[in-house]
Amino acid sequence: MRSSLFGRLLALFLIVPLVDLLLLVWVGGRVGFWPTLGLVVATALAGSWLAKREGLSALARFQARLASGQLPGRELTDGLIVLVAGALLLAPGVLTDVAGLLGLLPPTRAWIRRRLEARMRRAVASGQVRAFTAGAPSGPSPAPPPRAASPAPGHGVEDATVIEETDGGATA
Repeated sequence: MRSSLFGRLLALFLIVPLVDLLLLVWVGGRVGFWPTLGLVVATALAGSWLAKREGLSALARFQARLASGQLPGRELTDGLIVLVAGALLLAPGVLTDVAGLLGLLPPTRAWIRRRLEARMRRAVASGQVRAFTAGAPSGPSPAPPPRAASPAPGHGVEDATVIEETDGGATA
């Protein structure tokens, strides 16, 4: 398990930037320095606009889902994909820009989301990942705290909870 994680981290932090650099040099050799620089700047601008638009859209869907009393699982996954895609667009390079733009487009984002969900289901089913939920405790629910008696009308107290009752100064 650790060697697999190490291999993935190596690919992420060493191989991907090297491939990106090689692709930039290759594209620069084919079309020239200024067009390559323009391509990098154009993808950064287009990607940041698209990331903002898709991120706000995912946030609106998340809030609407919560407001309707439903769990926003799909919306959370979309938000995560948009966040990672936006981060990929911050790194200058051809490979990371293409991956970032693909993560921002709704059809490819839906494909990525389905793949992530299937992978998570397999990990949970195989026992690699354990899922815990928080909810109402099992068993009887505790009794609510006692409520104070309503005061006479016009005394200004609308609602109160008795924290501690005293005997009014009387001693036993």
